[in-house]
Amino acid sequence: MSSPNAVPDRMLTRIGGLLRQAESTDNPHEAEAFLTAAQRLATRSAIDLAVARAHVAVRERRATPVQRVIPIGESGKKGLRTYVALFVAIAHANDVRCDVARTSTQVYAYGFDSDIDTCAALYTSLLVQMVRASDEYIKSGRYRTATVEKVVVEKRWGAKVRRRVQAPVAAVTARLNFQMAFASRIGARLAEVGQEVRAQAQAEPASSTSTALALRDKEIELSDFYIRNSEARGTWRGPSASAGHSAAARRAGDRAGRAARLGGSPELGAARGQLTGGSDGCA
Repeated sequence: MSSPNAVPDRMLTRIGGLLRQAESTDNPHEAEAFLTAAQRLATRSAIDLAVARAHVAVRERRATPVQRVIPIGESGKKGLRTYVALFVAIAHANDVRCDVARTSTQVYAYGFDSDIDTCAALYTSLLVQMVRASDEYIKSGRYRTATVEKVVVEKRWGAKVRRRVQAPVAAVTARLNFQMAFASRIGARLAEVGQEVRAQAQAEPASSTSTALALRDKEIELSDFYIRNSEARGTWRGPSASAGHSAAARRAGDRAGRAARLGGSPELGAARGQLTGGSDGCA
């Protein structure tokens, strides 16, 4: 018997369709007729019926949304909220919805397997780049030349008086601002790439309508899946520079985000786990 790979897909599909009709009808005469026709085609093509049946099963297997848990870090580790911000920015640009654990130790990702795989691969690479770039910025000492506005409470004549003062930027403040800007820039870059890809796909005259419908169906299916499965209460607000705002650190983080590599990472660290505990939602 010749190799199944030599048989055109259309023949495999045709034989498989006859088999499916034979197996789905309640009329024994119809079933026999379909099976005979399938066997006749299979014999002419020198292919086993089981191969045709498996071929159709694979082609008809439809992808559906799933939920995965993406570990971010151990509880108590500093910087987890900016790590989460990076993953959420990547996810938003890749049709993946997220819920965030209140501790920021993990993200619950909702989407199609291939999209979550993409997010996990990008996150693994970009997190290393973000941490390395922010470390280099802090070690350079450049953040020390900037100041941040802080509110100081003083007692005067028995009353508390608040006044604003300019204070040196602390390393933790600079790092937080740097990483927030890095994550934001990465999200913007990925969103721009996604828009270009969609525009190119829909610009093809032969596929514009079908592509638009497919994208819309995907969006609706993911939205319905998220609504059915998410247990989030509220919306994740993202990291906030409560220690102060550093414009210099943000500019440095933005520059690093512009220079970061968006692809080519060999690391595919899509972590999986089991959903536990509550979460804060994020779009």
